[in-house]
Amino acid sequence: MTKILFAVSEWGYWGEELIGPLDACDRAGYEVEFVTPTGARPTPLAVSMDTTYVDPPQGRSVTAGDMARRTREVDASDRLDKPHDLAGWVPARPYPSSPAYLRDSEEYYRKIERIVTHDLPAYDALVIVGGSGAMVDLANNQRLHQLILGFVRLDRPVAAVCYGVAALAFARDPLRKLSIIKGRRVTGHPIDYDYHDGTGFEGPHALDGSNSGFGDGYVNFGPPFYPLEFVLRDAVGPDGEFIGNVGHAESVIVDHPFITARSTESSVGCGRAIVDVLDHGLRRYGW
Repeated sequence: MTKILFAVSEWGYWGEELIGPLDACDRAGYEVEFVTPTGARPTPLAVSMDTTYVDPPQGRSVTAGDMARRTREVDASDRLDKPHDLAGWVPARPYPSSPAYLRDSEEYYRKIERIVTHDLPAYDALVIVGGSGAMVDLANNQRLHQLILGFVRLDRPVAAVCYGVAALAFARDPLRKLSIIKGRRVTGHPIDYDYHDGTGFEGPHALDGSNSGFGDGYVNFGPPFYPLEFVLRDAVGPDGEFIGNVGHAESVIVDHPFITARSTESSVGCGRAIVDVLDHGLRRYGW
């Protein structure tokens, strides 16, 4: 049976950006497993379940009733109760200051090699779910980068939605330090959709690192930490292309092995592309 690994933030995921790909995988009969940075249960962003919330840049609600309902259903179910613990699965890269740096590095790469050759072949694709939380614990997560590099090495699809695409920009060739999407066509959250204020996070972790939660469940960081469009444009370089398709109903780009989706409205299209890639051999779409 086809098996898909979903990587989800612990700081708040956007409901539809999980549900769109997840429902497509369920309908296709795929088995789905989840992984979070520390094995904590992921939390949907409250606004992604609120059909009355008006997205400031777009000036309209971006959450349909059926998606809000499905997000609540999945959140209320036990599907997300026991995700894999990424920190317990993939080792941390050793610091150069380690007294045994060379030996530690050798051991690190031995463990990574075992994960790539023994663990990852059990999965047919990796899906990185978007939402503002992805900026916190997925984008610059070196452990997730190793999974991404492993899937690419195995020539298996890596899909990412919205802010989840940032992890692709920062996943680097270990020797040349170039992004794995250099020279590729990708889409992702465009500058046109960036908030001036109201970038929020939700989840089980407090800002002091404890597990007491956010108190009222929400914290506002103002604008996003970085303009993702500019990060992606720099990452793909002059031989690649960022394709925002702003003004179009959706933007989904397939440049094998990468499947990228612009934002929440492209989540269903991302799911459709995942199935087309896995079941029908699609390797190029949207460019």
